[in-house]
Amino acid sequence: MRRDEAGALPEPYLRFQAEASAFLPPGAVVADPVRTLAYGTDASFYRLVPRLVVRTADEEEVRRLLALASQLAVPVTFRAAGTSLSGQAVSDSVLLTLSGGWRRASIGAGGGTITLEPGVIGAEANAWLAPHGRKIGPDPASIQACMIGGIVANNASGMCCGISQNSYRTLERMRLVLADGTVLDSGDPGSRAAFAASHRHVLEGLSAIREELIAEPALAARIRHKHLIKNTTGYGLNAFLDFADPVEILIHLLVGSEGTLGFVSSVTLRTVEDPPHRASALLLFPGLVEAVRAAQALQGSPAAAAELMDRASLRAVEAKPGMPPVLRSLPPGACALLVEVQAPDAVALGARIEEISGRVAGIAALEPPRFTSVKAEADALWEVRRGLFPAVGAVRPVGTTVIIEDVAFPIEHLAAGAVGLQELLQAHGYPEGILFGHALAGNLHFVFTQRFDEPSEVERYRRFMEAVCALVVGRFDGSLKAEHGTGRNMAPFVEREWGARAYEFMRRVKALLDPKGVLNPGVLLSDDSMAHVRNLKLLPAANDLVDRCTECGFCEPRCPSRSLSLTPRQRIVLWRERARLLAVPEDVARRQQLERAWSWLGDQTCATDGLCATACPVGIDTGKLVKALRAEGRSPRARRIAAGLAHHYAGAVTGARVALGAASAARAVLGARGLSALSRGARAASGGRLPLWNAAMPRAAPRLRGGETIEGQGGPELVYLPSCVVRSMGGAPGDPDARAEFEAMLSVLGKAGCRVHLPPTLASLCCGLTFESKGFPDLAAAKAQELEAALLEASAGGRLPVVCETSPCTYHMRQHVDPRIRVFEPAEWIHDRLRDRLRFERRAGTVAIHLTCSSAKMPGVGDRLRALAEACAERVVAPPVGCCGFAGDRGFSHPELNAAALHDLRASLPAECTAGYSNSRTCQIGLTVHAGIPYQSIVHLVDRCTAARD
Repeated sequence: MRRDEAGALPEPYLRFQAEASAFLPPGAVVADPVRTLAYGTDASFYRLVPRLVVRTADEEEVRRLLALASQLAVPVTFRAAGTSLSGQAVSDSVLLTLSGGWRRASIGAGGGTITLEPGVIGAEANAWLAPHGRKIGPDPASIQACMIGGIVANNASGMCCGISQNSYRTLERMRLVLADGTVLDSGDPGSRAAFAASHRHVLEGLSAIREELIAEPALAARIRHKHLIKNTTGYGLNAFLDFADPVEILIHLLVGSEGTLGFVSSVTLRTVEDPPHRASALLLFPGLVEAVRAAQALQGSPAAAAELMDRASLRAVEAKPGMPPVLRSLPPGACALLVEVQAPDAVALGARIEEISGRVAGIAALEPPRFTSVKAEADALWEVRRGLFPAVGAVRPVGTTVIIEDVAFPIEHLAAGAVGLQELLQAHGYPEGILFGHALAGNLHFVFTQRFDEPSEVERYRRFMEAVCALVVGRFDGSLKAEHGTGRNMAPFVEREWGARAYEFMRRVKALLDPKGVLNPGVLLSDDSMAHVRNLKLLPAANDLVDRCTECGFCEPRCPSRSLSLTPRQRIVLWRERARLLAVPEDVARRQQLERAWSWLGDQTCATDGLCATACPVGIDTGKLVKALRAEGRSPRARRIAAGLAHHYAGAVTGARVALGAASAARAVLGARGLSALSRGARAASGGRLPLWNAAMPRAAPRLRGGETIEGQGGPELVYLPSCVVRSMGGAPGDPDARAEFEAMLSVLGKAGCRVHLPPTLASLCCGLTFESKGFPDLAAAKAQELEAALLEASAGGRLPVVCETSPCTYHMRQHVDPRIRVFEPAEWIHDRLRDRLRFERRAGTVAIHLTCSSAKMPGVGDRLRALAEACAERVVAPPVGCCGFAGDRGFSHPELNAAALHDLRASLPAECTAGYSNSRTCQIGLTVHAGIPYQSIVHLVDRCTAARD
């Protein structure tokens, strides 16, 4: 659905927008076509642009919105993380998204249960449960990004949970909102009684369906049989057979209903054991039949997971770094089974390994089973499995999308079903297709690439899906959807899988709970036999840096601007739309509108921190795209100014010190409040062009001369490179230590007896990061080359290590200077080289630590940062805030980005925490502002808590 030709919303939507805006916070209702396109995208291969996107923060808002939608007959779709693959989270009407709130959680006694709101990410829930040795049952591959709302709504499972530990089987209690805005809490007797009084017809209708199903034993038996394997096709009619209480039937129907029956505002799940001891083995077989026989032999065994991978899968990853060398030498038809065993202790683990080895001993294999409990070795084996989907995505032709489907076969038909899928992929022209899956559950995924820009390609896909349906349902009576949800792409096939009578019951469930059909129409049940080939997403070439993006959304939890403007996925969506509009002359106005919106949404509020690449299956750094576009857009005047700064960098640093000194003087006269008010006024008058002063603004650092050597006594010899930020910024009012960072660093180095060299041309040196982030790559390269020459000279050609206390600069140097120059971050250097030369005294109290984006990309830095803090403080906490959003100087020019990134920081700190420590001076400014406690360099803490060892 679209706006009319004049661009206006139809009357019901105008009323919905006006009435919703009256009780929601400003900005919660989004109507502009640029953001509705961006916010309306999910991981599926469907594109529907919502008329309105509403960002909800709590249950009361959802309740009122659903009541309004029901009154106006305006369809509504719910969106959690948008990682779903089957089109169940896109809409051409109103999209309700989770924003700001929805993250509350509470753990029951001993971790036996956990109550979660829908905005909690699955991995976060597991992190909270880890101290109890427990976890949630569902373990989808997207658990680092997907939210509880989506996990429950799709009845997602994964590699280990099978059908016994999914949301349906572990559901204890649910709080939900029906289509008319009614709230029901299944665990609250008062709520149940009120619901029974107001919605007796619903409870009676559910009970009537149960009685009818029980009265049809053949159908009841079929339902039970089809749920012995993974099955998320259609509604879970098994709820009518598993429960007699209509409220229990209702809440279990909501599991896997994909937002078509109600909104889940809270769930209580029974948790499952998370054994501490694990071992893995990659079992190799000459063919698919042997691998499936092994999987069948492991039914009922202690195996926690058994991942089947065909030869095409293994071929797709065999050349990746770190893969087992044996993969390259496997015969053409070989197949692998990746098995994991878990146990509470080492003795039990050994016994379980022995049992599993015995079960597969009689099956022809390419080599004997070799289990490893060494974490690094097991992780390397699981990288084979984790790399399969990215391997296809990374090499797909530009313009194609990656489609991943999942089906399930009765275990006795798994081998024939797998061979049949391989034959279908070849017959329909998908030679790149790979096959893998959760063999213990009979669950197979097949991945292939598809174009949707030509009618013939769409028809090819349609014929293929018809053939898949005939194979899975017609030959083997399997599940067309095992764990990814029915969505739009299987909705036309639900009746074919279940039969007319079961489908009739599903229709009755929908009519009973959503009589006006306002909840997610077109999803799960559909009268349109061609729905799966309509509204297909095109992925035009936009930029080589991001063309491999599959729009999966795994990047989004890492992005500091996700609640403010756009996420990396959404930035790519808009840039692709711009590429599409460039080829449509009649849409010039729309392209211009997008480009105007991009300035703030896409460019100014992007931190370019690169953390998105660490979560992206194909390693895309959207920040590189933004920096490249900044470079293209720089004016000749801006380039001249930047060149002047680069060529006179010592003067620029001196100028920064002078400005900080002037600000400190103004603060002394006006006070912090007065200067803050003056800064806000000046920024407003400038239209946001002037930076914003804040109370954590540091004083000027004392002057530091280069070219000096500070003699030590017996300690390591090194080159110390204080960054330009540290050379200009000293301590801030309220800091526990008033000294500049380089003073604290030199003190620590002195205690350890180090011989320290300062580069002679220190005043003019810069790693180039600031120029790169501003869109001047040529100047960044020139400054990096200048620094490289200076450090090669100072370090005697790389003989001496170089220490830089600012993590972003350290990381940038590692990427851009001669590899002979060994650059160390301060936590690394102190932990690895100086601990034996320092005597640590742990002080009472609680401190916080923050791992910067650049530190997160340097292996081991986080562990060393924590280890140093724990050597100094009685208790150390690490709030899970991710990137702080300060992004160099962006915290001054766009403070809203820093505020959005750290909006949870203060609440996540324990009351007794009085100080925080990190390793980037500008990040520490933003952290101080939003934490309410001072943040300084980890070097300050180490200096305060150490003395020279005798």
